[in-house]
Parts: sequence; C-alpha cells; structure tokens
Amino acid sequence: MKILNLYACLGGNRYKWDEVTDVEVTAVEWDEELARLYQERFPNDTVIVADAHQYLLDHYKEFDFIWSSPPCPTHSRFNVSMKTKREMNYPDMKLYQEIIFLDNFFNGKYVVENVIPYYKPLIEAKERNRHLYWTNFNLPNIVSKRKNPDLSRTKNLISVLSEFHDYDFRQYKGEQRMNKIARNLVDYEAGKTILETAIGIIKKQNVNQTELF
Repeated sequence: MKILNLYACLGGNRYKWDEVTDVEVTAVEWDEELARLYQERFPNDTVIVADAHQYLLDHYKEFDFIWSSPPCPTHSRFNVSMKTKREMNYPDMKLYQEIIFLDNFFNGKYVVENVIPYYKPLIEAKERNRHLYWTNFNLPNIVSKRKNPDLSRTKNLISVLSEFHDYDFRQYKGEQRMNKIARNLVDYEAGKTILETAIGIIKKQNVNQTELF
C-alpha cells in the first residue's frame, strides 16, 4: 500500500503501521531536523523536505491512503485562554482546503487530523481522544485504549511524553519548541487502528467489486 504521510513530524501516527500491512510510505516534513530524525526512525520510508500542502496538490494521485496532520496552533483552544497574553492570528484555513480537496478529488482513503478547535468546526468531523478526524470512511468509536497523560499536572512534560510515545524528544536540536513537537504527536495506537480500519474497508470493497464480475 502506497501511503502519503503529510506534516510527518516524528511519525507518531506512523509508528505501528508496519504491524498492520506492508507499507510504502512517503513522508513530507518542512523542518529539516525533524525530517532527519524521522528518517532515522523509519529508514525504509521516503522522506521529503517540502511544503506538505503543495506536495499534496502535486502528488495525491500517486497514493492509496493519505494521512495529513496540518499545523494546529491557530486552531487550538489554547488561543482563547491565552488571548490576553499573546498576539492573535487568523485560523490557518489550509486545514479546510485539504479536507475539501481530498473529499472531492482523491480516490483512495484519507485522514485529516487536528486538535479540537476553539470554534465550531466548519466541516463536521469525528471526535476521538481529544482529536478531530476528517475521513471518507467510518472510524470505530474507540481508536486507542491507551490513557493520555495528564499534562496539566506534570512538571516533566518531555519525559512523560517521551515515555508515552516511545521516543526521546531530547534528540531534537532544531528551532521549534520541543514541548510543542511532543504535544503534537498522534498516539501511535490511534494511528494503527485507523489504518487497520481503512485497509479493512478497502479489502471489502475489492472483494465486492470482484464478485460483480
């Protein structure tokens, strides 16, 4: 299965995909340091340093499954709690551009993942474990049984998230804030469950198509 993993970061969603099926993954990440670490973590993936938003537009026809996790800070509910302490900005509408584009032009299965926003989502999504997922297939009600750590009560955020995601974030030496990167990673069990669900649907569709002929 040819998979496009956009805004790949350190591959939280991708971590357990090899346990599901044989995958041929192309990962797109603009941060060169994150791309380098991702390649170390998944040496068999093709890693491209590029603008994921544009790469999707140029290459979507080449893949069977697309996962996109556009940047979430401008959508986060954290903006409301910090509105008197930080400079505000418009929500980044690339999120909805990708959802609309994939829903109308992509023939495979797709997932667009983001945080639960501070506003009512402009396009209806599936809420699972403090995340929203826009997909063109049904998701199980439970995508992960792992308990998310309570980050509001810990002073060792990086250590706690490193253990949760099975990755030492201290390896990152780039310019982004380490705690932002650690917070943004998708639970690997959710990533595994969602891919398993998509593959199950694809296989069923292929069987039904074969039976027609």
